[in-house]
Amino acid sequence: MIIDILTLFPGMFGGVLGESMLRIAQEKKLVNIKVHDLRDWTSDSHRTADDKPFGGGPGMVMKVEPVYRALKSIIGRRVGDKETKRQRDKRAGKIILLTPQGKKFDQATAKRLAKEKRLVLVCGHYEGVDDRIRNLVDEEISIGDYVLTCGELPAMVLADAVVRLIPGVLGHKESTKTESFENGLLEYPQYTRPAEFEGMKVPQVLLSGDHKKIEEWRRKEATNRTGKRRPDLVGSCEKKK
Repeated sequence: MIIDILTLFPGMFGGVLGESMLRIAQEKKLVNIKVHDLRDWTSDSHRTADDKPFGGGPGMVMKVEPVYRALKSIIGRRVGDKETKRQRDKRAGKIILLTPQGKKFDQATAKRLAKEKRLVLVCGHYEGVDDRIRNLVDEEISIGDYVLTCGELPAMVLADAVVRLIPGVLGHKESTKTESFENGLLEYPQYTRPAEFEGMKVPQVLLSGDHKKIEEWRRKEATNRTGKRRPDLVGSCEKKK
């Protein structure tokens, strides 16, 4: 997979992309993550990427021209409302705008995007983006109902959630199957050594060696935990069935 990230602040990504699973995935050549500075596609000596909003109002608005030029350069063809649906479907990968107005990101979306050959992530900034940028993307995604300073942090979240689902990235192929939000449940409680700490003991069933009982216990605990902490997921799971 290739992930292109269009940003006004490329320096924000160094630490995240250079650590843990994202670093390992790149070293294994399972993903190629490219961070592009949108200011490279500006046209003035000041590398201006924002301007005052028409009609007045606070803050600055991210300009459409640098985003358009960047997408055209990266994808290698015209993008936006001049592109037909058939052309978009044939084009490898998806162009995604990170914005609080987008569809809320979840595990199902991560799994869907993990099947793409290429993702292009456009990070919004300032007061917002010129609305014409929305004509250049395939979809808009939000990571939650709250406001951040920039779209760089959501891009990092999306990249991490998607990359870890690519086959071969995690050490064990079963790792993602028992995690929270898989099968509509939160993950069951996990423990490691020591078996007892400050009077707190690991459930005896986990020390029994009986794999059937352990599996039953984990399923029960996952169901109970989901019902107490995220009853909305239980309802969602029942609807899918």
